[in-house]
Amino acid sequence: MKKLLLITLLALAFLPLRAGKVVTDSLYSRVLGASVTYNVYLPDGYGKVERHYPVVYLLHGLSDNYTAWAKRGGMKTVTDELSRTGEIVPMVIIMPNAGGPDVHNTWNGYFNMPGWNYEDFFFKELVPTLEKKYSCGGSKGQRAIMGLSMGGGGSVVYSQRHPDMFSSCYAMSAWLDNKEDELKRTVDAIDKLYYVREAVKQYSALDFMDNADEATLEKLRTVAWFIDCGDDDFLLHLNYGLHMKMKKAGVHSELRVRNGVHNWEYWHLALRLSLPFASRNFN
Repeated sequence: MKKLLLITLLALAFLPLRAGKVVTDSLYSRVLGASVTYNVYLPDGYGKVERHYPVVYLLHGLSDNYTAWAKRGGMKTVTDELSRTGEIVPMVIIMPNAGGPDVHNTWNGYFNMPGWNYEDFFFKELVPTLEKKYSCGGSKGQRAIMGLSMGGGGSVVYSQRHPDMFSSCYAMSAWLDNKEDELKRTVDAIDKLYYVREAVKQYSALDFMDNADEATLEKLRTVAWFIDCGDDDFLLHLNYGLHMKMKKAGVHSELRVRNGVHNWEYWHLALRLSLPFASRNFN
């Protein structure tokens, strides 16, 4: 047994070292009337030869920003390791900004809201511009989306509303609906956090499944779905509810309820599952 372990460790040691890089850049949006900063992971060897890559859109949560996955989620380390072991194909990963810590005065969210049409920006400006710039994506089979919490909900709703755009969707601890939050509130200020809450309610992923006709369901079946939420996460009931609604409608989805709560320890491990899932579903 010890000899086998030693051989395995030696074999891993001699695997070619593959290390991508994370680059920060920005894109001016006419839709939003502002510049949007983003991080992009470029795989090992990017730019050395002419090549086209699949792309993953990796979305952050409420009160975080485009740096969260790199700084708090260990995204580069995880991606480099998965690339080195061959668990994922070389890919570009785009992490756009959609928020900030001052949730009352900074726009957060991936949906269209009064004064902040982020979904329009995402599909009309971000996707076509960056896929051309970084030689990636370009079709449903070469594009995936995933995210945590607010970004998990954004990933699901984007895939529901644009199933022709994504080969797979991986939702981590997803914020999928907001009706319960509305019932708990009394009087809130009409600030930017208010609009985020209203948008999550308006674009409820659960309501979408309730109202989907057969033609819509058939399109949803072309997306590979994965729902991942901790057993002690306060959003578990929403994630489980979405899975059951999809199952009832004949839309296949993977469901994993692992030990954990709504935190970065959980999402760091989820990333190790989500990137191979996206890789397996690229055409």
